[in-house]
Amino acid sequence: MGNDSFIAEGKAPPQRILFPMEKICMAWQRRRGAGAGLTNLGNTCFLNSVLQCLTYTPPLANYLLSREHSQSCRQQGFCMMCRMEGHVNSVLRSSASTVQPWAVVSALTRIGEHFQLGMQEDAHEFLRYTVDAMQSACLSGRSDWDISSQSTTVVHQVFGGCLRSRVTCLSCKAVSDSYEAFLDVPLDIQEDFVRPEQLDGENGYKWCEQLVTASKRLTIHRPSNVLTVCLKRFDAFSGRKISKAVEYPEYLDLGAYTSEAPGESLLYSLYAVLVHKGFSCQAGHYYCFVKSSDGQWYKMDDDSVGLCDIETVLCQRAYLLFYAR
Repeated sequence: MGNDSFIAEGKAPPQRILFPMEKICMAWQRRRGAGAGLTNLGNTCFLNSVLQCLTYTPPLANYLLSREHSQSCRQQGFCMMCRMEGHVNSVLRSSASTVQPWAVVSALTRIGEHFQLGMQEDAHEFLRYTVDAMQSACLSGRSDWDISSQSTTVVHQVFGGCLRSRVTCLSCKAVSDSYEAFLDVPLDIQEDFVRPEQLDGENGYKWCEQLVTASKRLTIHRPSNVLTVCLKRFDAFSGRKISKAVEYPEYLDLGAYTSEAPGESLLYSLYAVLVHKGFSCQAGHYYCFVKSSDGQWYKMDDDSVGLCDIETVLCQRAYLLFYAR
C-alpha cells in the first residue's frame, strides 16, 4: 500500500511501515496434506471452524509457520498472534489426527469479554474478534501509532482493503466520495450489494443546503489480498436463519466493481467456506471446507477431516466465504 493510496483515501502517509506488503507471500511456501482436526471442547464448533479457515489462509499461515512473530514479540501477558502461531504450527505440523485447541479456547474471554466457554457463539462475530485481537497483538498493545501506520500490520496487509462510496447528483453530476476500510465484507443476501442506489424524496442527498436526487454506488477502492465475505444469514432482530440459496464461484473476478480502471481483471480464488447448519444463531452446528496446500479440498467437521470435491464445496448454503488473490 503506497503513500498515494493513503492520500486518495484522505489519510496522511504512515509514519512507520510495521510490516511491508512485499513480505506477504500469497502462495503456500510448502506443499502438505490436510492437517489435524480439532476436538470439540464443548460447543466449540464455531471456534473450530473459524480456526481451520484461518489456518488455511495461505499468507497468514506462511507468516505464522515462520514463527517470525514470536521471535520478536514484546507483548506482556496475553498475545493472540503467539496463540495463533502455536495453534497453526500444531495443526499443520502435527503427526496426530486431532488437536485440542486449548491455546485459543482458554483465551476465549480475552478475545471477547462476552464469550463464554460452553456456549454456542456466532462464527462471524468470533472471526471479527479474533482478527481484532491479532491486530492488537501486532501493535504490541500500543495505541499511539497513527491510523495509517496501524493499517500496515501483517493482519491488515492480509485482510485489509477499502470501499469507496460515491454519491453523484443526478442534476449537476457533482460527486462526493467517502471511504471505509474493511477487514471483511458483510453482504445482505436479500439485496444487491453492487447495484447503484437511488437517493430521492425524503431519502434524498443533502447538497448545498437542499435535498437532491442522487445515485450512490459502492466500489472496491483498494482490494484486499484476502477477501472474507459474510453472507448475512441471521435476522438482526429475531436471530432466525435466512436459508436462501446463494451461488458463489470457485474463481471470482471483481474487476467490474473497482473504483479505478473498472474492467481490468481482479481475480480471487476460493479457499475456504464456513457453513452453519440449524435454524438460528443461538443453536445449530458449524463446519467448514478448506483447500489445503496440496490443492485438495477437505471437509473439516470438528475432529473429522475428510477429502471432498469442489462440486460439494460449491453447493453449500455458505455463511462465510474466503477468497485469496
